[in-house]
Amino acid sequence: MKDVDKLRSYLRRAVDDAQALRERVRELEDSAREPIAIVGMACRYPGEVRAPEDLWRLVSEGGDAIGDFPTDRGWDTEKLLDPDPDRPGTSYVAKGGFLSGAAEFDPAFFGIGPREATAMDPQQRLLLETSWEAFERAGIDPAALRGSRTGVFIGAMTQDYGPHLHDGAAGFDGYLLTGNTASVASGRVAYTFGFEGPAVTVDTACSSSLVSMHMAAQALRNGECSLALAGGVAVMATPGMFVEFSRQRGLAADGRCKAFAEAADGTAWAEGAGLLLLERLSDARRHGHEVLAVVRGSAVNQDGASNGLTAPNGLSQEHVIRQALAGAGLSARDVDAVEAHGTGTALGDPIEAEALLATYGQDRPEDQPLWLGSLKSNVGHTQAAAGVGGVIKMVMALRNGVLPKTLHVDAPSSHVDWAAGGVELLTESRSWPETGRPRRAGVSSFGVSGTNAHLIVEQAPEGDGATGGGQSQPVVSTDGTLPWVVSAKSDGALRDQARRLLDHLDQQPQVTPAEVGHALVAGRSVFDHRAVVVGREPADFRGGLAALAAGEPSPRVVTGTVAGERGKTVFVFPGQGSQWVGMGVGLMATSPVFAEHLAACAAALEPFTGWNLIDVLSGVEGAPGFDRVDVVQPALWAVMVSLARLWEHLGVVPDAVVGHSQGEIAAAHVAGVLSLEDAARVVALRSQAITDIAGRGGMVSVPLPAAGAAELIARWAGRVAVAAVNGPSSTVVAGDADALTELVAHCEGEGIRARRIPVDYASHTWHVEALRDRLAELLAPVEPRQATVAFYSTVTGHLGGPMTDTTVMNAQYWYENLATPVDFQGATRSLLDDGHTLFVEASPHPVLTHPLQETAEEHAGTAEVTVTGTLRRDDDTWQ
Repeated sequence: MKDVDKLRSYLRRAVDDAQALRERVRELEDSAREPIAIVGMACRYPGEVRAPEDLWRLVSEGGDAIGDFPTDRGWDTEKLLDPDPDRPGTSYVAKGGFLSGAAEFDPAFFGIGPREATAMDPQQRLLLETSWEAFERAGIDPAALRGSRTGVFIGAMTQDYGPHLHDGAAGFDGYLLTGNTASVASGRVAYTFGFEGPAVTVDTACSSSLVSMHMAAQALRNGECSLALAGGVAVMATPGMFVEFSRQRGLAADGRCKAFAEAADGTAWAEGAGLLLLERLSDARRHGHEVLAVVRGSAVNQDGASNGLTAPNGLSQEHVIRQALAGAGLSARDVDAVEAHGTGTALGDPIEAEALLATYGQDRPEDQPLWLGSLKSNVGHTQAAAGVGGVIKMVMALRNGVLPKTLHVDAPSSHVDWAAGGVELLTESRSWPETGRPRRAGVSSFGVSGTNAHLIVEQAPEGDGATGGGQSQPVVSTDGTLPWVVSAKSDGALRDQARRLLDHLDQQPQVTPAEVGHALVAGRSVFDHRAVVVGREPADFRGGLAALAAGEPSPRVVTGTVAGERGKTVFVFPGQGSQWVGMGVGLMATSPVFAEHLAACAAALEPFTGWNLIDVLSGVEGAPGFDRVDVVQPALWAVMVSLARLWEHLGVVPDAVVGHSQGEIAAAHVAGVLSLEDAARVVALRSQAITDIAGRGGMVSVPLPAAGAAELIARWAGRVAVAAVNGPSSTVVAGDADALTELVAHCEGEGIRARRIPVDYASHTWHVEALRDRLAELLAPVEPRQATVAFYSTVTGHLGGPMTDTTVMNAQYWYENLATPVDFQGATRSLLDDGHTLFVEASPHPVLTHPLQETAEEHAGTAEVTVTGTLRRDDDTWQ
């Protein structure tokens, strides 16, 4: 029996191991096939196409972007143009698809000097611009990715910008190599943005950008990078491509690609740049990035020994399509359309069509042919940027549910046996209806070198691509007044940004003010030249933007410039006094983030209080009121913590925190010293203990410096003491109630504006000594931790800089916080000494902004200091 039991145990282990191995194999297979999300797109193409929406407008309206040779490149068209294809050094074609303003560039924006910028191939300049735009359109601040494993995969063909290295150029020596070497096209992007993933420049001629996308997808699946830019660029600095292909008689005389048409007579050269931001689908969902579409599969192969070095190989094209389908786990009938290579040549197009007929065209329902089109009919052959342009076109088609028509097709080519399969040309635009499965399209790109690429792009999964404009949904929404933050690196650029934002509103009329406001602060870098446009309705923002764009004043616009090195940010948490009935209720209704944190604070408080915070704030009948110290202090704590978390969510993260009296409890939690539960324990139980000394004392605010206040109260020594030093002319004294009454009467007689604070206890005096033992017992369970944000104490004896060891902030510290004087002015000076110049008071109503500003003004050598509050008592609106 023992042997049988051993055998059974062995078999069970073997079965378990086999099952675990199968699970691991399945995980690896799933990882190798994980869809790649397209989360951002940016492009430049002929026809004034400066964004994917422009490209879509061009193709959906049947636009033709072919034009005359550019006049800004020094091309001598009189010598260049000749109708004789045999004449050396000339072109018989006078048209192409050209980028306007290809030489325009703002080098200072990218930290590049004028001489280096001039020596740079325009292709490198375009890549920097479109890279930046791809990130911002994805709602990602490029600066936040410095040091990340972001990859860069760029398709670029060697062009002939600038002189040969051995020729040199006066003033540009030392810049020519990096400015014109193809490998630097990807390396410069990685260097400029600080990316540390793979950086690869791909040159497989016309298939370069699609091959770069394939490589990027593989790198993402293999874990070589977490995010990847992929695409291609082509700018013709000289007419060399026209001259060379004129000798080969490979160009269409009218400069138009007539893809798969009977009239096809050659290709048409063009320029462009397109970049996609790619991410594993699981990562895109985890990060909350909008998914524009997904790459289901891709493949790359080679023609091998075909009937000529530059001649296409139909069998190789069939193989690369089948490999892409296999990698995607799809059948040919699962794909609805193909964006073809479609160059318009009498040799290449029929070979490509036959390969499509042999693959996608077989075993399809008669009413569901494969629809075939080519972007080259609209913009020409953009060389290394062609494949990515086709992908952008199809992503927009997937999202709009329309397949645009292909231009210049007089009749389908008679060199293709169209009856051999279910493939039809898109000679007219067609709707692309939902069929119960995702829409899918193939994109082909074939290089003159013989390298073929095919990619399958699929409609974004339901729920991942619902929003428009390339931005993730904001989690803050409100019907109240909102700020739109616009920034740039110069005044002129700031006005341009306002114009572009107006254009965006014209193109995306469905976006709400909250969505735009969130995108502007959560997904863009902030530069030194800034403007804030304030409004409620879309018309408010349009009016403010129009004024900003025109450089005109507007009551809705505030502009300014950040000078010098940016200071550090401090969150300020006041003590009692900023409360008011209904505080936070309006914000709770309009900000899910604020409401979420307030609910967490309520849950943390309830075990210690026995009442519900939300009921207290909302004024629910039967809930305790603010006439009780054990209610007002916990309520204030919860509102301040929730406001701080909202600021952090909006991208305003503190470098330091400081709290005044009980405000230190909120500060300690935000700094990571106290858990939410420990902070709730301190504020709830300590405020309950304060009721034991209520009715015996009070507090009075006097508009005097600490020394003046001490002199004023000298006659009441032992009965009144300095309790808080807030600023140069703001001091609080506390003590016995009858002595304070005498003090206030004396001040009235002397013309001193003393103000009685509405409390009946004397915090920060000897009155608190009666609570020492009780607080030691109540707060004994508190377990302070080392701060993750610099914590500046206002407790006497802990001043002079951030606390180096915050694990000492136990029960004894929280007794001292209540019993000893508050030196807020001293803590403020320490913060200013350490370079903190932005103070954000996270409170229901600003009460410390005046003493903060006063302390800053008298602080020697202090840079300009900004002090701001959070809520306003009058209408509970967010500032």
